[in-house]
Amino acid sequence: MSSEGNLIQIAQVLKSNGIDGELVMSFRDIDPEDIQKTEPVFIEFDGLPVPFFIESLTRRGNTKALVHLTDIESFQDAEEIAGAAVYMREEDLGEGEYEDGDFSFLEGWTLCEDEEGAVIGTITTFMDIPSNPCIEVETEEGSSIIIPLHEDLIVDIDEDSDTLTMAIPDGLLNL
Repeated sequence: MSSEGNLIQIAQVLKSNGIDGELVMSFRDIDPEDIQKTEPVFIEFDGLPVPFFIESLTRRGNTKALVHLTDIESFQDAEEIAGAAVYMREEDLGEGEYEDGDFSFLEGWTLCEDEEGAVIGTITTFMDIPSNPCIEVETEEGSSIIIPLHEDLIVDIDEDSDTLTMAIPDGLLNL
């Protein structure tokens, strides 16, 4: 599948759904709603990637969606690709490693406070709690605190210096 550049598998066609070509897909490592519908997805036919565009996508749970692709218009068309892997070009997947909500790369980074730029401590753990991701920080004083990792609190993510700067609400640092 190298003729289209770096393709990454994003989903698997599980089965057809109904008679109009709708598909049930299981997505991996990507939120189905984050897919840019202006970019094609690819399904391999005879060893070659064939592009399709997503006409509609309706989420079903955390990792599945009902999807209608261009040119898949009947039950027979859908059955022909049941079980197939679905790919996207790597450059079409998003801008950064935090697009999918995985902030585990922050472990070992320095956490600074926005107001004074003071070093709070070292991030030791990323906790992927549904709807409430948090980081655990070993403070300069040697204690451990947990801080919610909400986008409204993040001021800067500096990959060059491995520093996360946050506007930490009053009371979170007082132990």
